[in-house]
Amino acid sequence: MTGLWEVDMDGKVNGAVETCFGSFHRYDKYLKFDHPLIKETFDPKACAWAYGMNIFDLDAWRRDNCTEKYHYWQELNGNRTLWRLGTLPPGLITFYSTTKPLDKSWHVLGLGYNPRLSEEKIQNAAVVHYNGDSKPWLATAIPRYQPLWTKYVDYDLEFFRACNFAP
Repeated sequence: MTGLWEVDMDGKVNGAVETCFGSFHRYDKYLKFDHPLIKETFDPKACAWAYGMNIFDLDAWRRDNCTEKYHYWQELNGNRTLWRLGTLPPGLITFYSTTKPLDKSWHVLGLGYNPRLSEEKIQNAAVVHYNGDSKPWLATAIPRYQPLWTKYVDYDLEFFRACNFAP
């Protein structure tokens, strides 16, 4: 992870791995482009990015008033007309055009839905992400990925015993 300190952010606020390929994971999948404000402000084909691992330039964050921007859009979406539910859409909006794409090796996605990820990609990743429904603590976990999580779990902790997480 220390290599992230060396990333030149090029004046951008956020650094993240892009998740689009073809028409997959573009802004039109998250935002409601039938709303005039969304339609006039954002490109529906803009590439989305993974919100599970980000680096931030806090000076750029303050310069671009990201906290205020985030709250502004959250208030506008009080009636849920701007985007679908979830935490990614307000992040996509807040960091629109201010996200620096990071190399995909920093953040490997899909451990919660794709049983065919390359072992090499997983082993070389700085962060592995169990995005999808098959979380490693659930019975639906993909068995080959579960040990990547369970090796860090202290099953002696009362919380884990109460939650019935099986080793």
